[in-house]
Amino acid sequence: MDRRSFIAAGTVALAGTAAGSAASSEKAAEGPPTFGIAGVGLPVIADGRLRNYVFVSLRLMLGAGKTADQMRLKEAFFRDALVKAAHRTPFTVPGDWTRLDERRMSAALVAAANTISGRGSVTGVEIIAQSPRRRSGMPTAH
Repeated sequence: MDRRSFIAAGTVALAGTAAGSAASSEKAAEGPPTFGIAGVGLPVIADGRLRNYVFVSLRLMLGAGKTADQMRLKEAFFRDALVKAAHRTPFTVPGDWTRLDERRMSAALVAAANTISGRGSVTGVEIIAQSPRRRSGMPTAH
């Protein structure tokens, strides 16, 4: 294959990739709007002591009339509310210092969203990932 054919083939491949990306973006746009928040460090508190931190990435399912751009302006408030809730009533899973209770975390964030951005602005929360700071020397549930 000569140089011109190689470049032409690369250009066609890139065009196909770009078209595929545009199609997947359109599919994502068809669903309900979402807003992602990554890297929120939350404490694991057991027996009244700080045992670990778990870094959480999550996705907010937005209510009718809300956009990701509107929520981006309030991201710091969502982070703050989640950290405060985690210190007030820890989301610790009994016997496991490497993960947090997703259901309680989601409920706390939806409740906080009613105050931060209005009732119904966040309809649900999906926990995408949990990454503990320390993984060894921790009790784990079996």
